Amino acid sequence: MWDRLKQFLNPFDARFEDMRRDNWLQVAVRDTSAGLIVAMMAIPMAMGFAMASGLRPEHGIMAGAIAGMVGALFGGSKYNVYGPVAALIPVIAGIMQDYRTPEDPYAGHSFLVLICICSGPILMLVALLGWGKVGNLVPHSIVVGFSIGIAVTIALTQFGEVMGLKTAVSGGVLSKLRIIGENLYQANGSAMFLGLLTFVIIRSLLNVSIYIPAPLIALGLGLGLSSTLFVNDDLTLIRTKYGEIPTNFLMVTPPGLPSWDLAVLRDLAFYSLAFAFVCGFESLLAARMGDRLADNRRTPYDPNKEFWGQGLIQTLVPLLNGMPLSGALARTATNIKVGAVTPLAGMMKCVLKLALVFFLANYLELVPMACIGGILLWVAFNMVKPTEIKQIWAQSWFHTGLMTYTAIMVIVTDFLTGVLSAMVIYGVLFKFLDKPTNDTTYTEQTTDEVKP
Repeated sequence: MWDRLKQFLNPFDARFEDMRRDNWLQVAVRDTSAGLIVAMMAIPMAMGFAMASGLRPEHGIMAGAIAGMVGALFGGSKYNVYGPVAALIPVIAGIMQDYRTPEDPYAGHSFLVLICICSGPILMLVALLGWGKVGNLVPHSIVVGFSIGIAVTIALTQFGEVMGLKTAVSGGVLSKLRIIGENLYQANGSAMFLGLLTFVIIRSLLNVSIYIPAPLIALGLGLGLSSTLFVNDDLTLIRTKYGEIPTNFLMVTPPGLPSWDLAVLRDLAFYSLAFAFVCGFESLLAARMGDRLADNRRTPYDPNKEFWGQGLIQTLVPLLNGMPLSGALARTATNIKVGAVTPLAGMMKCVLKLALVFFLANYLELVPMACIGGILLWVAFNMVKPTEIKQIWAQSWFHTGLMTYTAIMVIVTDFLTGVLSAMVIYGVLFKFLDKPTNDTTYTEQTTDEVKP
């Protein structure tokens, strides 16, 4: 453990091996360029994930920026890009909903920070014990089912924003459907047009080239239309819903415990374990995919150091006005495709993202919420991969059943209940019903994860 700790505390390790004396300038230029493109893509997504989670847009922006620096220095992957992810939206939204007060809709944020401070050391302890590879034992059928369930949950929530409903769409799946049905009379044609336009633009531009910052372009067009053609159509803007986006980045959010009630302490323990499980696993999945996508033939990602870095991120980022996050599959893939070679790209993403927000904050506040909903509908749509479903269908009926069960349970209950119960079923029955999964199938699945 002592040897691992010394390794974990070294920020400039073998992950920087591709930056040498003879090529450091070329590598620095490539990594800076990659950091800029990823920053431009990540700003709208980070804002959207934060607002869908019941937080303010700057919480997502700060989370991705700070985590980029911390993960680049202390993570276990050369290529991982860290930021808010779709998998955490329902659980964060649930916490914010349960602990809000009539006077303060963000009252649950301090409790969320406390949860993260408890979650981070769990990952760091797992890293010191050398248990990082445990994260690779979750079968891919459960991962795919989990992604499908989260995609449906996000889509149901964002239909309200895209339709221009003034009433918030929250609660379980039946509650969401009921709220949408009861408030259809609020539907705004201009909002629906902007939401659909945002979805189509992002999907179309990313099919042309991964180098195009499609979400930022879509937001720019939505902003232009909402301030000219649709200026009198009663659109909900980020500013009208959340106020101004602050550019004072040196802010601290202290942790807080709402009360010492048993139910609150139970939630603290439950969500601490939940964040450790999901954030740790997502980061390992992104790191593994990154090595394969980059054809990394030198120092591979270190699962234990990745857990250590993710633990530091979970502990520090929410304190600095951020939110829970993990390694992000799509942004890691973009980072690799646009030329990133070392973790310097993550550091530059942090610096450039904060610089962009500082100069663009006044414009980002005027973006219609329908455009944010369109971005998140694209995220939800992109989480369901027909190729993965076909591969699992061809693998065995047992894994097909696991995928279906996980998706349904995540939709009707919550993500942790769905995943853990599916893991129990897998652990009990895999010796009798499962056939060994070769690594080639998994490689194809994770590679497909990054296609626009």
